[in-house]
Amino acid sequence: MSKVLVLGGGGFGTCLSNLLTENGNDVYLWEYNEKVRDVIRKEHENTVFLPGIKLSEKLKVVDEYQKLLGEEKFDFILLATPCQFLRGILKNLKTSLTYKVIIINIAKGIEIASKKRMSEVVEEELDGCDYEYGILTGPTHAEDLAKKMPSAILAASVNLETAEKIQKLFNNDYLRVYTGTDLIGAELGGALKNCLAIAAGMADGLELGDNSKAALLTRGINEIIRIGEYYGADPKTFFGLSGLGDIIVTCTSKHSRNRFVGEQLGKGRKLAEILESMNGISEGSETIKALHNIIVDENINAPIFTELYKVLYEDETLENLFYNLMSRKLKSEF
Repeated sequence: MSKVLVLGGGGFGTCLSNLLTENGNDVYLWEYNEKVRDVIRKEHENTVFLPGIKLSEKLKVVDEYQKLLGEEKFDFILLATPCQFLRGILKNLKTSLTYKVIIINIAKGIEIASKKRMSEVVEEELDGCDYEYGILTGPTHAEDLAKKMPSAILAASVNLETAEKIQKLFNNDYLRVYTGTDLIGAELGGALKNCLAIAAGMADGLELGDNSKAALLTRGINEIIRIGEYYGADPKTFFGLSGLGDIIVTCTSKHSRNRFVGEQLGKGRKLAEILESMNGISEGSETIKALHNIIVDENINAPIFTELYKVLYEDETLENLFYNLMSRKLKSEF
């Protein structure tokens, strides 16, 4: 049995907390929203982010994780906080961590201000701390995983032994965990597919049909690979669980918040209105800001992501987006 602290009680954080508890671990869950914490503690259900799923009564809900870190010794800390808020959590961790721990991150995105991947943010903020680092990423919507529907996910770390420790922690009879050492590729796949899902949702909202969406996703994967090459990622990673797998589920699922944002944009709603009405966070609508800066600064050819940014933040029309993509200079596929 391992002792695990989970920081973030959104849908996926709650789902994994419950999974780890049922796997026989001693799990403590902290959520920023006090009302959500109280509901989980009293009703054993996260009615806001994961309604309808009964949680184990053994799952412990805590109000102050910094104090707890000084009183208990944890084997793993699971970061389930939206990526644009991660630095604040890490700063708090640094003042409390006095022993070696394995940090597992599930947030998918790129920090806007710094254009850094989450592993780079963790490395920067936890400088001097004794920890191992890995991520958990792949096609696993909390709504299905919480119902114990068979799923597969990737545990990635530059250190294979660390990835294997994460693999053993989460693996069970309905979640199959694979390992990988291409941390950069796994991070980028998880982050960029959220942006692509918004574009896919736009096609759904406009009722453009299957052909349009298939072309969009295929060429979108090509752009993700191109961006990955700039970072030094292994191209084959983008055809695995953290790439193609995550793209399929996020760009097609009714549970996808990012696809939902795009769909609503396609139906004529404004971005600010959509985001304000949502319980969860659309990581893609934030990540595209950092991604656009990277594309411009490094002169990367990524027309889909470029046009998507213009629609979200420069008031370009959806009609112009698809016209601009379809009217570009003809070329070979590869």
